[in-house]
Amino acid sequence: MLPSHVSMKNIVDAVTYHEERLSAENIGDLITLHAAVYRRILPLDFFQRKYDTAYTGVSYIGFIAYNDRQPIAFYGVIPCLMSCNKRVTLSAQSADTMTHPDYRKKGLFVKLAEQTFELCRETGIHIIFGFPNQNSLPGFVQQLNWQINETMDCFIIPVKTIPLERISVKFPVLKAWYSGYQQRVLKKYATHQQADISSVLSDGYDGLLRNTRYLDYKKYTNTQLIVICGAVFWIKINNGLLIGDANVRADNFAQAMPALIKLAGRLGLKQIQFHTSSGTKLHTLFAARYPSIPSFPVIVKILGGSLPVDQIKFTFADIDIF
Repeated sequence: MLPSHVSMKNIVDAVTYHEERLSAENIGDLITLHAAVYRRILPLDFFQRKYDTAYTGVSYIGFIAYNDRQPIAFYGVIPCLMSCNKRVTLSAQSADTMTHPDYRKKGLFVKLAEQTFELCRETGIHIIFGFPNQNSLPGFVQQLNWQINETMDCFIIPVKTIPLERISVKFPVLKAWYSGYQQRVLKKYATHQQADISSVLSDGYDGLLRNTRYLDYKKYTNTQLIVICGAVFWIKINNGLLIGDANVRADNFAQAMPALIKLAGRLGLKQIQFHTSSGTKLHTLFAARYPSIPSFPVIVKILGGSLPVDQIKFTFADIDIF
């Protein structure tokens, strides 16, 4: 007999499979599936740390499809806490969608997504949001009835420097040296500040609550807070210097950004990148100095009740790749 968290076998487009809810026991199978889909091996604890969102009260929201014991597809969301209308609302971000190359175009994505949405309702999640790429956007909108809320803007600031980061990627023997150099440079700017950092909430919009528990959870992404010219930047180094969010005033932005560009140059990073919703203070500050291009579409799905989704704003830090 199948365990209670495992569904009976189903047949979709001639594929016999069963689903299991994501759990601490089967989450290792995502490493196997990810390797088959992307041909890249992730650290064993990556998905464990990503989907263990106990700080919200719920964890492991998603389903894995199996053909016998082979993982063939997965859809999962990441629970988080959002401030909506001044009230804390349990929400979730649509995250990983993976289908084994041998089982694509057989309806597995839609089946697992619908199963996950029902689990969200059962666990009290009221709204799901996501940032799909252009390939997956039609499936969410046309097949699963998601609403397109807006399109974020991306600011890319080029940096003149010797590309140390790119060189260290091409020559793995330099990886340890560059990592050590990077941390030595950033140590001067590091802060152990654990206060909330959420520019959209400061602007009066609805958005994710980034309290101490949230920041502790996000440590799996290797992000860090730095202070430069009195401004606090939440950054990550990955193919450039990525800004997730910032606590910066209009009167020190003009000094902080040149200093940040200089820091990126010292680190051998070829660009600075920031994504944000329009209408925010940070968008206004960046747009006055740097050109932008359309970025991620923002999609939302309301699972119950009514929420003023037009008041929800995001920055790069809200996207699970940051």
